[in-house]
Amino acid sequence: MKIATVFGGTGFIGRYIVRELAKLGYTVKVATRVPERAYFLQTAGTVGQIVPVHCNYRDTVSIAGVIRGSEVVINCIGVLYEKRRGDFKRLHTDLPGMIAQACAASGVQRLVHISALGADKAQSRYARTKLQGEEAVRRAFPQATILRPSIVFGPEDEFFNMFAGLASALPALPLIGGGKTKFQPVYVGDVAAAAVAAATHPAVGDMAPQGKTYSLGGPEVKSFRDLYNYIFDCIGHRRMLVPLPFALAKVDAFFLQMIPPRPLLTVDQVTTLRTDNVVPEGVPMLEDLGVRPTGMELIVPSYLERFRAGGRFSDTKAA
Repeated sequence: MKIATVFGGTGFIGRYIVRELAKLGYTVKVATRVPERAYFLQTAGTVGQIVPVHCNYRDTVSIAGVIRGSEVVINCIGVLYEKRRGDFKRLHTDLPGMIAQACAASGVQRLVHISALGADKAQSRYARTKLQGEEAVRRAFPQATILRPSIVFGPEDEFFNMFAGLASALPALPLIGGGKTKFQPVYVGDVAAAAVAAATHPAVGDMAPQGKTYSLGGPEVKSFRDLYNYIFDCIGHRRMLVPLPFALAKVDAFFLQMIPPRPLLTVDQVTTLRTDNVVPEGVPMLEDLGVRPTGMELIVPSYLERFRAGGRFSDTKAA
């Protein structure tokens, strides 16, 4: 029996990874603080194939217990903002180190850790803790594979969906830093395929993924302004874009980050936007894991159509 443990399996990227592992015949343990939240994943496999398991992320014994018996461990836990001060360090740095230590002690064959593109360049606390998490994983489990995705898009994403919703409701949107920051959006299905490939591909010569860091980006590089305009095209709404210098954006973010339950913008995110989020030249990429990048035009319009006036069949109705 092939057993894999996925941390963060109920999240945006994690649920796709769980499904891919199930297709390959793995019994998948989904480590989560609330097992009931993972029940929806059980339909992705046969009876008993996907097993939600309670895990206390602060307890090394609990983490080791979940990992025990697994050949493969994939960690995709991450947060975009802190609900409490210290969440970044706890979830991006401390927890990955604890998982890697438990993997080394349990004889796990493959560990895949999902970080973030630009973690080694951006100055935000988000990026710094992501980089520190990579370092903690490497110290405990040197042969771990680290994946650094750019902005991840897909039906459940928090980027395109959020801005499409704002564009549907507001007459104007802020263009932070003039909208010059560049991104290389990558499809969530491609990130999941890369993670599973890193966890299961044979360890043969230069193609072996162990100990390598892969930068994951899609086939297109777009500026923030370009992405706004692409969203407008998808939803059929044009909105005014108001340039907002980084200094003023930080002032606005200071107040917006206090709005529950999910802040529209945080000061730390403004800091992150100062750095381009694209795949550097000459580094291992999606293609090196056998994954062909999927373009936005094949995926994004299908789930943003709900923001169009009249929905999916608006063009047909207009005709």
